[in-house]
Amino acid sequence: MPKQLLIIRHAKAEEADFKKPDFKRALSHRGEKNAQEMAKRLKTKKLHPQILYSSPALRAISTTRYFAHELGIAQSDIIQDPEIYDALTDTLLNCINRMDDQADFVALFGHNPSITDLVNKFCGAEIYNIPTCGIALIQFPFDSWKMLSAGTGELILYDYPKNEH
Repeated sequence: MPKQLLIIRHAKAEEADFKKPDFKRALSHRGEKNAQEMAKRLKTKKLHPQILYSSPALRAISTTRYFAHELGIAQSDIIQDPEIYDALTDTLLNCINRMDDQADFVALFGHNPSITDLVNKFCGAEIYNIPTCGIALIQFPFDSWKMLSAGTGELILYDYPKNEH
């Protein structure tokens, strides 16, 4: 069965503060609202990933939890992968290539610039910057995550909070 990868940038976080580590930046009020809205858009389109992979940074895992709640996905189906935080594009690709082939539809929650770069690498898109809480759904004609590489995917959905419907 073809693999589908939903790539999601974490929602808007509070401003950086030298008193608090970047890793512990929480979602802003707008970020919380955007995460709920974007999760509802996925639900309306009947897009329900089987597993959610997330950076363990507070803003990313918080975004992931909003999506899990709205889509009825168990918290136990959230996998926190420390490699996703501050990852280069090739590191993200390695994380994806190691995913369990039992799952055909997976969501990955991470950070820019690597999230935008990954989407562009997979499907030759020319997206300048995926906004906070932006989503990109890419389909691949493979049965194994190990087969995913540059230029092998097709962008089938791109959406973000300020996109008019």
